[in-house]
Amino acid sequence: MAILQILKRNGKIVAFERIKIFNAILKAANASEMQDKETYSKLTEEVCEHLEKNFPDATSIPSIQDATSILPSVEDIQDIVEETLIRNNLSAIAKSYILYRNERKKQRESESKSDFQHDIIPYKKLWEILNWNIEHNCESVEKLNHHIHTGSIQQLILDAEEAYNQDIERAAQSILERKDEIKLVIIAGPSSSGKTTTTIKLAEHLRKQDVDLIALNIDNYFFNLDCHPQDEFGDYDFETPEALDLKLINQHLRQLLDYEPIQSPRYNFKTGKREETTDTFQLKKNQIILIDTLHGLHPPMTESVSSHNKFRLYIETLSQLKDLNREYTRWTDIRLLRRMMRDHRQRSYNPKMTIEHWHYVRKSEFKHIFPYLSTVDYIVNGALCYELPVFKKYMFQYFPNFIKEYENNFARQDAYIRAKRIYELLKTMEDFDKDEEWIPKDSHLREFIGGSCYTYHI
Repeated sequence: MAILQILKRNGKIVAFERIKIFNAILKAANASEMQDKETYSKLTEEVCEHLEKNFPDATSIPSIQDATSILPSVEDIQDIVEETLIRNNLSAIAKSYILYRNERKKQRESESKSDFQHDIIPYKKLWEILNWNIEHNCESVEKLNHHIHTGSIQQLILDAEEAYNQDIERAAQSILERKDEIKLVIIAGPSSSGKTTTTIKLAEHLRKQDVDLIALNIDNYFFNLDCHPQDEFGDYDFETPEALDLKLINQHLRQLLDYEPIQSPRYNFKTGKREETTDTFQLKKNQIILIDTLHGLHPPMTESVSSHNKFRLYIETLSQLKDLNREYTRWTDIRLLRRMMRDHRQRSYNPKMTIEHWHYVRKSEFKHIFPYLSTVDYIVNGALCYELPVFKKYMFQYFPNFIKEYENNFARQDAYIRAKRIYELLKTMEDFDKDEEWIPKDSHLREFIGGSCYTYHI
């Protein structure tokens, strides 16, 4: 008989899920560059057999009083995983797994000592954005609705786009001041913050000043989707840096800076696999490498490049819009709406899949993005004060069903909380029934709603 329950570190009793053992082994294997799912399935089975042998009474539901002595703990399971890997002479995977355990232990200890602080966007930057909103009468939902009623939304759109473009121009100037030492420009930021359009626009500004760039698309370096771990819902966690071939990225960066040609992979998001075709890249003497990626601030991503040769630009939706309760709109909700729209249009994901996956996005942001904000050289505001009514037009229809489906589903409480909050916000906004031609073709909002003059890699 199989193990039915386990004991978590906080004392809670939860159902035993062997897929979590498989995923843990798979993550360690990816880190050690060994990919063989059939082997990992056999290892998972071996771990489960040892668990059943060591905890024979855990194959039935124990009483609360007996649970502590009968059920295996998370630590017990992890110990058996380690032993199984070593016993099968998989030392590289065992090492990766042990390092992961130690890292998680340090993280838990750190979190228990103090609350995690990530909100270190300079106050001056936020004040400038809020002041701009006040000057343009769009610091609240009521005032934004007034712009829609009166038709002055058209001018507000143009003003907001101009502010965004000026922000990028200032970033370009900061790069030009260090152009003799910079070899790599990194555009980093959380999901759907507007990195791709910002990268294109920044390159345009720099080329006007005779600074040539070669864009390296980091999305092409994803491992095949079937090499990523899955959760109990069959969802893949591809939001972590480990989902990318970091070793190959660093190898190619070194080769490019040595002016050697590389064969960059092509990744197809619809199939979840790399294509057989590759693209040749080679850096010239007067060129700078330009990359945009979620994890550009994550040190192992570009560790082959010296720090003084990098320029790190960070973009975030720094919205300073207040709702009817006088609470500031959450930046993550804006980005979620953007990604729902983009995933639906470009990547064959329906909005339901996106909101259910968002907890992976946030987990990765807290772990791999926010801790490194202090290292950035320039911050761009990717929020547009007028965009939420636009997204209401496309996305609002889905949220009543989300709320109904997730309200009593404990496993989907993260999605329920987000859906309820966004629904309450969007229902207070006027419908954007104006001409979308008012939105410039080079706006980074077009990255999500379509109709851009730029070509994006899907």
